[in-house]
Amino acid sequence: MTQQTTPKVGFFGALSEFRKWAMLILVGLVLFFGYKFFTSSNNETTIEYDTNLIQQQIKNVGKLVVTEGHFAEVLNYKDSKKTYIPGLTFDKKALVVINADVTVGFDLSKVKYDIDTKTKTVTITNIPEEEIKISPDIKYYDTESSTFNEFTGDDYNKINKLAKENLTKKIEKSTLKSNAKNRLVSELSKILILTNSMGWTLKYDGQVVNSNSELQQRFAE
Repeated sequence: MTQQTTPKVGFFGALSEFRKWAMLILVGLVLFFGYKFFTSSNNETTIEYDTNLIQQQIKNVGKLVVTEGHFAEVLNYKDSKKTYIPGLTFDKKALVVINADVTVGFDLSKVKYDIDTKTKTVTITNIPEEEIKISPDIKYYDTESSTFNEFTGDDYNKINKLAKENLTKKIEKSTLKSNAKNRLVSELSKILILTNSMGWTLKYDGQVVNSNSELQQRFAE
């Protein structure tokens, strides 16, 4: 009977087996770290691209949004200087016609915001106050004065001040400011549309904004 013997694995055979396993482990590590590298790199690249796109959009809307209006009024100006003689005064008066061009605007280049790439959130931290500019054209008619009470520079300054005060009251009662806010919301909604399309979140005044109506409500409060 022939006796079977187990073949002995030599040193070089064991070394070859070790190399095979070492190669398999090495290939596995390369594939693992390669996957982590490329997936992580793509994610960071996407976030960086989104951030740059949002910043560019905010820069694009960073302009002066203006609503214009025209107002007119008539002012009867009168000033009397009393004397020591009862019933005797020195008067001066004028009929003043004021035509004014008024603009109400928001300088969106002054908008402040914060971008959180971890939570993919854009937070508007500050919206500048509206800027109201009044450009009055003042004309004087039926000007009358006396020798002892003539028109001076102070009278014209006083009339200018009264005219602007009256115009400011008219502006407050008009729709000029609300129209300017509507235009402001219209510009900011471009940021809302962009963030929503990229899966980001827009926040203002500590609250998430999901729609134009919510954005409108934030500025109406």
